[in-house]
Amino acid sequence: MKKGTLKQILLITDGCSNKGEDPAATAALAHQQGVTVNVIGILDDDQTEQPEGLEEVEDIALSGGGVSQLVYKQSLSQTVQMVTKQAMTQTLQGFVNQELKQILGPNQNLEDIEPEKRGEIMEVVEDMGETCDLEVLVLVDTSASMHDKLPTVKEALIDLSISLNARIGRNRFCIFSFPGKRKDIQKVFDWSPKLDSISTVFPKLSSGGITPTGPAIREAMYQFGKKGLLRSLRDEDEPGMEEAWN
Repeated sequence: MKKGTLKQILLITDGCSNKGEDPAATAALAHQQGVTVNVIGILDDDQTEQPEGLEEVEDIALSGGGVSQLVYKQSLSQTVQMVTKQAMTQTLQGFVNQELKQILGPNQNLEDIEPEKRGEIMEVVEDMGETCDLEVLVLVDTSASMHDKLPTVKEALIDLSISLNARIGRNRFCIFSFPGKRKDIQKVFDWSPKLDSISTVFPKLSSGGITPTGPAIREAMYQFGKKGLLRSLRDEDEPGMEEAWN
């Protein structure tokens, strides 16, 4: 199998989109472009029932080929790490299934392999999860209802950076928020191997406004393409080969 770069959008939100296109449709478009869309829906600590606004969380993740999870604010840190790692494994399993179909025929999946062989394949998948390059664009809902949740989001993302930097593979992160002041999204933190310096950036985030989740996912998807284009312009030795970064 070719070693590539896994690309993920990690959407953190607490409510229903209320402007622009269907977020599940834009998540499906991102998935077609090789970007997995994962969604974490944050519940208030005193909520006992799932509110209507979070029903779309699962739909977005399903369309985006990713993982979804509803979580109370107090458990956000461990959930962010879990969802990111689950999505890596799920994406790699998809690659493995594609390879198996080429080798064994179109009707063969990982589940069809005998248990012993399947275990060996999953060991390879686990190893790839530690060694492949990972790019994560964190997309944070900063609409009015997220105001008291943003400090917890900041802590969760710092924990995620520390956790994933223990991997052998290279990591690269960036953070965008929505709604932006003039656009659907706003850059909070540019692409970097670590998120531990976000503590200086996050206090500047202001909450308020509507929730254009669909347009935000679309704009987030384009950030991977812009970065890839810049790299290809700088690296003419291997046209068509995309490195994780210089």
